[in-house]
Amino acid sequence: MLSAARSSSKGLRQALVVGGSRRPCLVATRSLQVRSVQSVAQTDRETITRLLYSIGTKREVERHLRIFSSSSDTSQPARFAVIKIGGAVLDQLDELAISLSFLYRVGLYPVILHGGGPQLNGIIEREGVVPEYIDGIRVTDPKTLHIARRVFLEENLKLVSALEKLGTRARPITSGVFTADYLDKEKYGLVGKISRVDKRPLEESIRAGALPILPCLAESETGQILNVNADIAAGELAKELEPMKIVFLNDKGGLFHGITGEKLDVINLDEEYDQLMKEPWVKYGTKLKLREFKELLDHLPRTSSVAVISAASLQKELFTDSGAGTLIRRGYKLFKHDTIEGMGADRLRQVIHDRDPDIKAGDNSITGVLNDLKKHPFTIYGDEPLDAVAIVSTPEGEIPIMTHLLTTRSGVMNNVVDNVFNSIKRDHRKLFWLARADDENRGWHFERADGSFTRAGRTLFWYGVQDVKEVEKIVKGFEEQGRIRRAYLPIGPSAPPHRVSATTANGVRPYSTWTRRFHTPGSSRGYATQASSEPKRVALIGARGFTGQTLTTLLSGHPHLSLTHVSSRQLAGFPLEGYTKDRIVHSNLSAKDVEKLEKEGEVDAWVMALPNGICKPFVDAIERGSRERANPSVIVDLSADYRFEEGWTYGLPELYSRDAIRQSKRISNPGCYATSTQLLVAPLLKYLKPGTSPTVFGVSGYSGAGTVIGPNDPTGRPTTVPKVPPESLHGGLRAYALTDHVHEREAGRHLSTLLPSGSSVKVAFIPTVAPWFSGIQSVLSMPLNGKLTARNVRELYEEKYEGEKLVEILQGVPGLKDYESKHGWVVGGFQVHSEGDRAVVVGGLDNLFKGAATQCLQNLNLALGYDEYSGILLD
Repeated sequence: MLSAARSSSKGLRQALVVGGSRRPCLVATRSLQVRSVQSVAQTDRETITRLLYSIGTKREVERHLRIFSSSSDTSQPARFAVIKIGGAVLDQLDELAISLSFLYRVGLYPVILHGGGPQLNGIIEREGVVPEYIDGIRVTDPKTLHIARRVFLEENLKLVSALEKLGTRARPITSGVFTADYLDKEKYGLVGKISRVDKRPLEESIRAGALPILPCLAESETGQILNVNADIAAGELAKELEPMKIVFLNDKGGLFHGITGEKLDVINLDEEYDQLMKEPWVKYGTKLKLREFKELLDHLPRTSSVAVISAASLQKELFTDSGAGTLIRRGYKLFKHDTIEGMGADRLRQVIHDRDPDIKAGDNSITGVLNDLKKHPFTIYGDEPLDAVAIVSTPEGEIPIMTHLLTTRSGVMNNVVDNVFNSIKRDHRKLFWLARADDENRGWHFERADGSFTRAGRTLFWYGVQDVKEVEKIVKGFEEQGRIRRAYLPIGPSAPPHRVSATTANGVRPYSTWTRRFHTPGSSRGYATQASSEPKRVALIGARGFTGQTLTTLLSGHPHLSLTHVSSRQLAGFPLEGYTKDRIVHSNLSAKDVEKLEKEGEVDAWVMALPNGICKPFVDAIERGSRERANPSVIVDLSADYRFEEGWTYGLPELYSRDAIRQSKRISNPGCYATSTQLLVAPLLKYLKPGTSPTVFGVSGYSGAGTVIGPNDPTGRPTTVPKVPPESLHGGLRAYALTDHVHEREAGRHLSTLLPSGSSVKVAFIPTVAPWFSGIQSVLSMPLNGKLTARNVRELYEEKYEGEKLVEILQGVPGLKDYESKHGWVVGGFQVHSEGDRAVVVGGLDNLFKGAATQCLQNLNLALGYDEYSGILLD
């Protein structure tokens, strides 16, 4: 069911319309926390999660927990949230500690930054120092800074101690994070402007299982302590960590309308910022905060948002759709078009095809819908990613009818449909619309209607009309004009019951594409040991990134594999680019959709091209759907989620069993760095000096860092841009994740399987990003247990990889031209130290090909019974 809209006064609507209403608070969070204070330290995650169910539905809580839990991994553990605590909130220490302890107990580790302004003012006034401000900035002389440092450290220790008493591990980090220059030494004194953020102390704290707690103090390059504004420090920290949530805890609990005094629930900056800044009540501090929030969110992925909230309501804000404070997000701009061409005919046809319940039930056709649409003037309302699209028929002088309301699950869960509906209400004082009685979001319609009645499997809703006789008169006029059928009139005999298709009885659409392929019963593959030529259908989940795009291109040229479903939340409704076999349109598959497709045998192989920590719900859905299938589909996961999982086959054919891959249904695709690392180390493994570790220094093109959503192109299609833009590297290199990178553990784990039972190897790995697009160069330094020559080393590699079509052995050091945009791995530059006790070897591969998509294709080919190199153009 869609979340209910909060009511707002007429004055608020007139002064400012804020879209994206969220549900009212039904349970007081404070009472929940007070009741549980005695047992928090002894309560495990499951119990805490059940407690959260009392402030929101189980579905809401579990969805938010899943999203937050997947926001970070071991290489970047600090990406859940940055929480900035105002000095006034520090006085509510017990309540604050309980709220933060709740997060810790469910496995979430925010980075916590605090101020201490009120406490500082009280002390310096008692010591005879009068606070001085210029342009809202505290002038900080040496005496003020001395007091400030003492106050901040005391407040930091108080918070750490309060958390530790509740069984929550916390670590004070009082230096080493912020480097700053003087803001204006002559004007403000010892006040800093942050120039650099070092996130390593924060990440190490989280890896050690402790919440990092830091004050808003910085150091200059010469070691001088500087005072910095806490809000600005939180923003700079967020720009470095790119968290999902940036939370500002204050004693007010949100932002408030300057005229009505009512709290603002949601602000969608892309849609509302310009108008907000023109409002007469938005001035001084409010205007400054909105400007700072926009500047911050413009630097972050669109998935990030800011929440202004009180400490007592932190859980309700984070784990429910209704929230409790003020949520600020970029959102998406809404559009209105009065022609099909304005939206784009292909885009509209695809939205109707994918979402219209009558078309899914076989009761109408796209042509029929478009022909009906042209009979009267109309307006199409929607948001840029098309998560919610509504069509309103608007004959001149007549009451409008919303003929279609077509949403994705994302549009429902993120309240986009409310934004669109509010836009319609601003344009039309009266409105009628229809919904099928089996609509899974039927409750949403009832909550927004003034009245309704149901006939023959459909419900007619309306708002703006209070008199029943007037309703009957209006509806009769609709029937006479042919705008609705007589079956919906509240008078006269009922029409035969409306036919409900069995395929949509559960309210889930089949998510078919324009090029859906016919599935012949009994055509499922067996465990083939010889090359097959039978065509197979592939579904790709997560197609927006560079890897997904590369794999799409490779599949376009594959002789036996065809894409039938391509899922991307951001690109849903847009045509798939780079695939020439058929016309495919991106959908937005939920776990339930995936389960249904698997159960019905619509897919032979699933490829998960999702970030780490995201794909488990989809894998679980496939497992459920496959229970009734004699021959379940294959899964190849490109993330790190299953590379350490029992029951999954690690798919690096050149080193590990090809027969195991052929017989497997669950294959984990190795990481790009890990592939090159293992191929480098394996031939020399038995010559490793005992008690030492091989060291690999890897340099990758910036595509290896992944992507984020960029600005929409002129057609409204979201673009994909590098997460690390090359210009940000200024032509140089940037090392990161200097220890404990996930590929380090991955390489060591699987290389150990090549050693005698009971033996293991640890790999030391240092990753670095470079300003070229794709391609990884890895340099191995291996301590040897005996003396070898460079010739000996080369011969070991030649012997190990003899006959491997995707391995090339060079004499010299491989360069970028040797492996960029190529399918294979190259190795060369064989050297041994003059004392004969250390070998150095250089390997190279393209992180998007052999490091991801090509290797995925090898695994798909083997598991589906094809020749391993089908669709791979060998040089």
